[in-house]
Amino acid sequence: MRIYKETLPVYRMEEFTEHFIDTDEIDMHYTEGPDNGPPLVLIPSQGADLTTYEKVLPLFSEDFYVFAVDVRGHGKSDWATGNYTFNSIGGDMVALLEGVVKRPAIISGNSSGGLIALWLTANRPDLVSAAILEDPPLFSAEWPRIKEEYVYRVLQITVEMIEELRESRSIGGLARQFMKMKRPTKTGDMRSLPKSLAYLISFLIRASQRLKSGRPSLPGRLGTMLKMMMTFDPDFSQAFLDGRIYEGLDHADALQHAECPMLLLHANWHRHPDYGLIGAMDDDDARQARELAPDMQYKRIDSDHVIHSHEPEVFVDQVREFVTSLPHFQAISD
Repeated sequence: MRIYKETLPVYRMEEFTEHFIDTDEIDMHYTEGPDNGPPLVLIPSQGADLTTYEKVLPLFSEDFYVFAVDVRGHGKSDWATGNYTFNSIGGDMVALLEGVVKRPAIISGNSSGGLIALWLTANRPDLVSAAILEDPPLFSAEWPRIKEEYVYRVLQITVEMIEELRESRSIGGLARQFMKMKRPTKTGDMRSLPKSLAYLISFLIRASQRLKSGRPSLPGRLGTMLKMMMTFDPDFSQAFLDGRIYEGLDHADALQHAECPMLLLHANWHRHPDYGLIGAMDDDDARQARELAPDMQYKRIDSDHVIHSHEPEVFVDQVREFVTSLPHFQAISD
């Protein structure tokens, strides 16, 4: 196992530094803050890298020893095409916890990151002092139900979009992919990018690629999204589509046998008559999870799926409140 450090700090905060750990399968990228309290490990959602936590890192660093990771196939971590399962991903996390953190940690994961956190509670409870499951797709992302839900279509389009982004120079082909990204609304309508805007964005991306020798670079949220897409291995999404990812994790069994304290944060959702669940969990999923893990704390949050990005202060407050409710942690300051 090899651990090494990058020379540049991230987020323009000197107290956070970037590192890599050789897990024996991949080089995994992570960032580390100062040791100001119990260790807190943050695991982002599918398709996102650790920069998604930039709004909450400085807030958490006041009271916690914060780590945020790039899951294999994301950000600056190595790709592992053909080897995306909860067992292999969980193995990377075990390497980090044993080799870097070196004591039981609070694990917080968003979406698929929440499922990774759940895997750790079931498979390595000695490494987990508590777990925060931030709007995880409990039961909805299990095989074969996932094929009935909207997320399956999203993953299909994600794979196609990244392939088009990397392999073609066609403006029209990329624009058509953007127009496929339709989101059902609560009223039953489908919201999508207007054709003119899809072509404008595609033109800017292709022009940027030419100027940057094939690497698109645009400002703002679009630039952030493109950066994540260009560093994301689409085989990670493909593993959900064909069922490979599910090796090593049964949601009900893991919840039933979890020993550590857990907090389940449930974001907004609705159902579409044609596309199924729009969101990570419906109320029945959340109810089933609470029945299987009756000691788990539960909070319904008025937020989009990535709570820590859309409602960072709410997310930080919920985590602090949860941690301070646990008898084996010292009080965390407000």
